[in-house]
Amino acid sequence: MQKKPITKYKPWGVINLPDRQWPNRTIERAPQWCSVDLRDGNQALPIPMGVKEKVELFKLLCEIGFNQIEIGFPSAAQTEFDFARKLIDGNLVPDGVSLQVLTQAREHLIKRSFESLRGAKKAIIHVYNSTSPLQRQVTFGMSKEQIKQIAIEGVSLVKKLLPELPDTEVQLEYSPESFSDTEVDYALEVCEAVMDAWEPTDNNPIILNLPATVELFTPNIHADQIEWFSRNLTERNKAIISLHTHNDRGTGTAATELGLLAGADRVEGTLFGNGERTGNLDIVTVALNMYSQGLHPNLHFDNIEGIRETYERTTGMTVHDRHPYGGDLVFTAFSGSHQDAIKKGMDQRKNASGDGQEHWQVPYLSIDPGDIGRSYEAIIRINSQSGKGGVAYVLSREFGLELPKPMHPEVGQMMNKKADSESRELAAEEIYETFKKEFLNKKEPLNLISYETGKGDNDYLSCSAVIENNGKKIELSGQGNGPINAFVHAMENAGLKDFKLIDYRQHSIGGGSATESAAFVQLQIKSGKVAYGCGIHASIEKSGILALISSYNRVHH
Repeated sequence: MQKKPITKYKPWGVINLPDRQWPNRTIERAPQWCSVDLRDGNQALPIPMGVKEKVELFKLLCEIGFNQIEIGFPSAAQTEFDFARKLIDGNLVPDGVSLQVLTQAREHLIKRSFESLRGAKKAIIHVYNSTSPLQRQVTFGMSKEQIKQIAIEGVSLVKKLLPELPDTEVQLEYSPESFSDTEVDYALEVCEAVMDAWEPTDNNPIILNLPATVELFTPNIHADQIEWFSRNLTERNKAIISLHTHNDRGTGTAATELGLLAGADRVEGTLFGNGERTGNLDIVTVALNMYSQGLHPNLHFDNIEGIRETYERTTGMTVHDRHPYGGDLVFTAFSGSHQDAIKKGMDQRKNASGDGQEHWQVPYLSIDPGDIGRSYEAIIRINSQSGKGGVAYVLSREFGLELPKPMHPEVGQMMNKKADSESRELAAEEIYETFKKEFLNKKEPLNLISYETGKGDNDYLSCSAVIENNGKKIELSGQGNGPINAFVHAMENAGLKDFKLIDYRQHSIGGGSATESAAFVQLQIKSGKVAYGCGIHASIEKSGILALISSYNRVHH
């Protein structure tokens, strides 16, 4: 890095828009969406997709709800041309979906693009040429007038060739490439000239795509560019203002959202942001951001994991674990305090007495993971940083065990210790197996061999049991006002009651004929030591006795 003062770089500047309106607006409608996965996204892949992968991804994009899909640059490569023909000749394009093809404003490329689209029902011809000072000077060595003339001639040729697609509904899209680095008044001048050449109508407006080909500044400046352009365009009613942001500064999402506030109508981007350099706009993120604000994006991400799987398989790319909405860990909490808050929020929502339409309010979760096909069970995962509430949540959601709240610390500390000693995350099954080993299946020093109840004296319940105490069989009998009370008295009669029963709770697991009962008992011995035990059995009585024995064994361990 250059030492202070920095002379190698300078601020980009500002747009003269003192009465800007976008800061006071909200996004109130979903834009038109255009996927450029098959063109912009594909050309950024180390190994571009073949026709087979492209067809599969195209079908996925249609299922999601895109009705404008840029399928490639058919004038640039035979594979791109063959793909366009595969879609059209194979009748793979659903009604209402427009195939968009990109072409430079050059005669032979435009003609080849027309050939690729013969027979299509709806098409968008996307013509572009670079307009920025850097491109004018360094790449082309042309004046402003010469650059503008390239755009006019390209669009005029498209108009001239329209009779070659007699059965196709054609829309024109024009992009002043590197709009982000072009003087806004000059970009407007070029676009106005293009509109004059094309002569759009209210019913068939032109798409003016204003790409941040390279992201050069903060998102507010991008919004200023879009609002300035939109307000100064002569026949605004005959144009659809389109955004195409990249992510060089990491703010592609913000730039798009502010661009929509600034008056844009349309958004181009890709699934999960695949694209040149740091990527294109991630449409998944922007669409679900809208959804989280109560605005349906008119795209469907109900099965985000299935979408991600197809995307990763066809492109060879991977979605980062922390990628918004789609990453493996974005709805996952390892932190104990987060887990506790999430559990409370989920429990409160489950117990709400409303009509099921209450606003989503769960700490740390901006949307309901279930809305996009993510499982609740994956929200909380356990490692050494996790808390007592997280473990209780997993046991509840995965295995139906509703641990008494005073039991949470005892169980949580045990799982934390295991995760810490093994320096890894614990899977749900491991948590349950550890719980069974420590709270359900301890048989030393006491082990229950048999247990029966009957009618005792004075409406009491009698019990008779056989236990092993340190390997020695002992017969017990006693009476009480319930099965637990009778068994405690039986232990007392045998000289084994050196404890006080502190807590006893019970609940059913599952439903129907397969219902089991889970019981939790906490005992305290004279030293002050306390411990919980758990029992699970089809018999309510038996589950309570098993829980008492488990607690006895743990408190004496």
